[in-house]
Amino acid sequence: MQPAPDHMSTEEFRRHGRAVVDWVADYWDRVASLPVLSQVTPGQVRAGLPATPPETGEPFTAVLADLDSILVPGLTHWQHPGFFAYYPSSTSGPAVLAELLSAGLGVQGMMWQTSPACTELEQHVLDWLAGLLGLPDCFTFAGSGGGVIQDSASSAILVALLAALHRASEGRVQTEGVDRARYRVYTSTDAHSALEKAARITGLGTAAVRFIGTRADSSMCPEALRTAIADDVRAGLPR
Repeated sequence: MQPAPDHMSTEEFRRHGRAVVDWVADYWDRVASLPVLSQVTPGQVRAGLPATPPETGEPFTAVLADLDSILVPGLTHWQHPGFFAYYPSSTSGPAVLAELLSAGLGVQGMMWQTSPACTELEQHVLDWLAGLLGLPDCFTFAGSGGGVIQDSASSAILVALLAALHRASEGRVQTEGVDRARYRVYTSTDAHSALEKAARITGLGTAAVRFIGTRADSSMCPEALRTAIADDVRAGLPR
């Protein structure tokens, strides 16, 4: 086995970084000319990769060449102007540059002590968001609330459900677990499928989820919600 190469120097990082930024910009310029949906067949991308990992790293130019010849043909192009599936196109120049800064700093923001700036910036931006949404002060860190940025909508739903269980049980779920007979989740019929997954993960189970019909404007129907709650209370659900 050959000795490991030296770590990338800052000068190499600058040079390769410029090449990556140029590659991304060129990709955005040409993405509209590519097919929206990948044209590869199952297994085609893997067939283009080495059967075993290389003993030493390839030149960076070779990595970019593989990106063009192997990976780009295997992409469904989410930034294509004709892409209308799943979610809206989810990146931009500022977002990519912010990701680069975040990765370059490499801090772990798990608590205030590990990165005070990361923690307080998150708190401040979320207070901004609460203000933009017209939420009262109780939803802000300046008040008695506050929030955290999650990595996905699914994670956010799970965290919200865990927080609701903690509050409804006055913390008992932390030591006693979830008494499924005591809790229900009322949600719109338009809710994301991640809500049912969150119910399973928390131990509530999907039987605890009640789907409430919506009105013409897609808001939950209050009358249907009241009926569902009354039915559950009559069936023995604690108030």
